Amino acid sequence: MSQYDNVSVIKKANVYFDGKCVSHTVQFADGTKKSVGVILPTVPGALTFNTGAPEIMETVAGSCRYKLKGEDWKVCSAGESFKVPGNSSFEIEVTGEPYHYVCHFG
Repeated sequence: MSQYDNVSVIKKANVYFDGKCVSHTVQFADGTKKSVGVILPTVPGALTFNTGAPEIMETVAGSCRYKLKGEDWKVCSAGESFKVPGNSSFEIEVTGEPYHYVCHFG
């Protein structure tokens, strides 16, 4: 799906890591929420995100390396996704072009 119809968008951006990650919250009629955002190149280094609810990180464009808590580094490219457990964390590293994503909560 290339777009979401009939949604509300929170105008104020979520800005993390001094602007290296910027997203907007999208709310659906049934009350579910997603965030749509971009992570700029992070190298050298990785960003660490903590989760409350489980998440699915859908890669829209670009690619990243990610590491779930207690696991090895993996790669996720456009058209792919990875799952993050709730009450956990993951590291993400972006090289080259910006990483565009949709974060599905719950």
